[in-house]
Amino acid sequence: MSRTALVERTTKESSVRVSLDVDGTGTTSVETGVPFYDHMLSQLGKHGGFDLEVLTKGDLEVDAHHTVEDTALALGQAFREALGDKSGVRRYGDALVPLDEAIVQCAVDLSGRPYLVHDEPDLVELIGSYDTTLTKHIWESFVAEARMTLHVRVLGGRNAHHVVEAQFKAVARALRDAVLLDPRSVGVPSTKGVL
Repeated sequence: MSRTALVERTTKESSVRVSLDVDGTGTTSVETGVPFYDHMLSQLGKHGGFDLEVLTKGDLEVDAHHTVEDTALALGQAFREALGDKSGVRRYGDALVPLDEAIVQCAVDLSGRPYLVHDEPDLVELIGSYDTTLTKHIWESFVAEARMTLHVRVLGGRNAHHVVEAQFKAVARALRDAVLLDPRSVGVPSTKGVL
């Protein structure tokens, strides 16, 4: 069974192409025009064990908002499509990830219902050209299209780079567990019969 997806999303603000293999080896190629975001999406692929290719051309002359948002929407859609009806998946995953002084806790449920809980301290406004206020919006956009529940809690940290990167790594590790096929699971892991 191939759990892959190719999503192309084009608007007047951006053009996004995302290729995803959830059963990959963590090979990534990411180019959004926002270097720190590229670094974060590469962390998501590497630590999730997902093969991920992202190519985004956005209206960076305005700012990075549309580029970052539309990429997150396409990535969420790719996860939803790659997982299909989610038969046999573990469904739940969680992780506690440190990065130097930062530590982030994450839990995910491939529930079919988009819901985000995001708890992050105030951070400096920019990491390079990356607006740190976009991190929560990335997760909002991602879960809206992936249709999953995601809890991300920053338990500690003072360096903005570490705080954001630990979030992406924690989400990656939680997703890695949630999408695993469980040999003990038959069908969709829900008493409703659908996710």
